[in-house]
Amino acid sequence: MEFSHTSVLFEETIASLLIRPDGIYVDGTLGGGGHSAGILRSLSASGVLIGIDRDDAAIKAAGERLQAASDDRVHIVHGNYSQMPEILHGMGIHAVDGIVLDLGVSSYQLDNAERGFSYMADAPLDMRMDTRESRTAADLVNEADRSELYRIIRDYGEDRFASNIARHIVEARSKKRIETTGELVRIIEASIPMKVRKTGGHPAKRTFQALRIELNGELTALSDSLDSMIDMLTDGGRISVITFHSLEDRIVKSAFRKNENPCTCPPDFPVCVCGKKSKGRVITKKPIIPTGKEMEDNPRARSAKLRVFERRS
Repeated sequence: MEFSHTSVLFEETIASLLIRPDGIYVDGTLGGGGHSAGILRSLSASGVLIGIDRDDAAIKAAGERLQAASDDRVHIVHGNYSQMPEILHGMGIHAVDGIVLDLGVSSYQLDNAERGFSYMADAPLDMRMDTRESRTAADLVNEADRSELYRIIRDYGEDRFASNIARHIVEARSKKRIETTGELVRIIEASIPMKVRKTGGHPAKRTFQALRIELNGELTALSDSLDSMIDMLTDGGRISVITFHSLEDRIVKSAFRKNENPCTCPPDFPVCVCGKKSKGRVITKKPIIPTGKEMEDNPRARSAKLRVFERRS
């Protein structure tokens, strides 16, 4: 299956970076290379683009799209954006002019049933963004205890039926190991009242999201790496992050605010004594969201939010 992914908020993201023709830019979630291609079009012969992705299918597809083999401005790395400082330092790069992250699961990963991300097709219960990892969603579902499953579905899926879903999973796997997405969907459906199933969207959506986030360490990678990415920006450099659900958005919003105003002094102190200095400013006081036309053309863009932070020395 060809790796294809429609870049959400494409024009808005490229514009937000204020691209310098001779700058160094990092696409930490390379995907199909859509945002990277937009950045590359604005770079001169002396500009540099580094693309990072966990998915080997993305690495292959983006390499072909960006013609990395014949363009020495482009460097593609198979890895996690949370490793960005180490990756860049290994290349002799210690500061960059812009970073873009387009979080969540790609259209390719959802549409390729064999990857196990989708609740719409019966396939092996996989969900690994990096297929070099050994642990799959099937391992998580069959090995986590009931309280851990409840926590994952409650916290990462924000599902009010998390306790019931966890109980049904544990009961089902005591009879037979849960191996496929279809088996898991049927277990989830049996955990949710019929009247809710008829009106509340697909009953498995939240649980699948929760398991994917937990398995791939998505929120941990995000919360642990935003500060270090901001530290790598040059004066005036920007980081632009696209999120697709409230958990990601809260992490980005909080991190940007903290880096804009890190002071921990009590509000009644006349002057700051903690010594923590602002690293820059939040450009997007409110997130940028897709236009009505984009949401109509690409329904998966509906929940997207773009937030931008600018580094200032």
